[in-house]
Amino acid sequence: MVYRRYAWVEVDTSAIARNVRTLKSLTVPGTRFMAVVKADGYGHGAVQAAHAALQAGADRLGVATLEEAAVLREAGIDVPIQVLSEAPTDGAGMIIEYAIIPTLATREFAVALSRAAMLADVVVPYHLKIDSGMNRIGVRAEEACDMAVWLKALPGLQMEGAFTHFATADVPGDWEFDRQVQRFATAVERLRTERVGPAVVHAANSAATILHAETHLDMVRCGIAIYGLHPARSTYGRVDLTPAMAVKARVSFVKRVGLGEGVSYGFTYHTAAPATIATVPMGYADGIHRLLSNNMEVLIGGRRCRQVGRICMDQFMVEVPDSVDVHVGDEVVIVGEQGAERITMDELAAQAQTINYELACALALRMERRYR
Repeated sequence: MVYRRYAWVEVDTSAIARNVRTLKSLTVPGTRFMAVVKADGYGHGAVQAAHAALQAGADRLGVATLEEAAVLREAGIDVPIQVLSEAPTDGAGMIIEYAIIPTLATREFAVALSRAAMLADVVVPYHLKIDSGMNRIGVRAEEACDMAVWLKALPGLQMEGAFTHFATADVPGDWEFDRQVQRFATAVERLRTERVGPAVVHAANSAATILHAETHLDMVRCGIAIYGLHPARSTYGRVDLTPAMAVKARVSFVKRVGLGEGVSYGFTYHTAAPATIATVPMGYADGIHRLLSNNMEVLIGGRRCRQVGRICMDQFMVEVPDSVDVHVGDEVVIVGEQGAERITMDELAAQAQTINYELACALALRMERRYR
């Protein structure tokens, strides 16, 4: 018999495909679509998410690190893969070995990549990252043209694209978003005036893809939205997305405790009456943030049940209403549906004072992923 832990993540790859098709329908024909599968597909599994997205019409993939790109290549995926941040200079050889499209933002890395390309006798297509105001990485917008002219003289390199990233695309009417759009447009216009213009210009993340059609340009980059999670409250009602992830467990222990009994470390919770306490074999090592202690609910027997006491590293406790007949092995839904009830990733994220991105990435770190 194969052992299976009493806690797991379910991923519906058909939901990922459906979301990609939905998001693509917001763009005009011919607009390229990058599916961002960094952070192991936001916890959903990078390889599986990539296959689902590509089958639904995605043109290329985006990742954060060279190692993430290598995993996709070694899984047999041969579409263009772009690393969305600049790699370390000693990663130049890996870019060539795995045919990765790099991001360029500094002269130091450009020189290292040019040398590696000449040694390998290849021409490496790259994308220039333009910082339009987020101040994370990239060439400052007003310096982008000078950088592009300098890069054109380096052997072994060829600009394929230029891109930026928005800080406030999810904030309707935000003037700083408009300023970023204008800065980027001005920088791209200068590149084209100097005849160093890129073939692929892109700026739209998930929020901009949904809310700002004018930013779609040659390609959109969608991450969180392809997994059925909204990038912000502002995108609700604008597009119909299907969550791809459910988080489930099974009750591992049931006990009856008396009036006034404490539960878990520090006894931050005491029963107000005799109660049934069920133990769930998940904890903060599985992405159930300790901050959620005494502040979340789960589904058991189709009913919402309150989590009680401090969440432990590997377990947490739930007070089960007397109307629910609970046993070891019964299904517990942390995110997902059971009967007529539903708990969303957004609900859990709000209770943890964080965002759905962080929870989705964290919840699959230690648990088995089951695909359907």
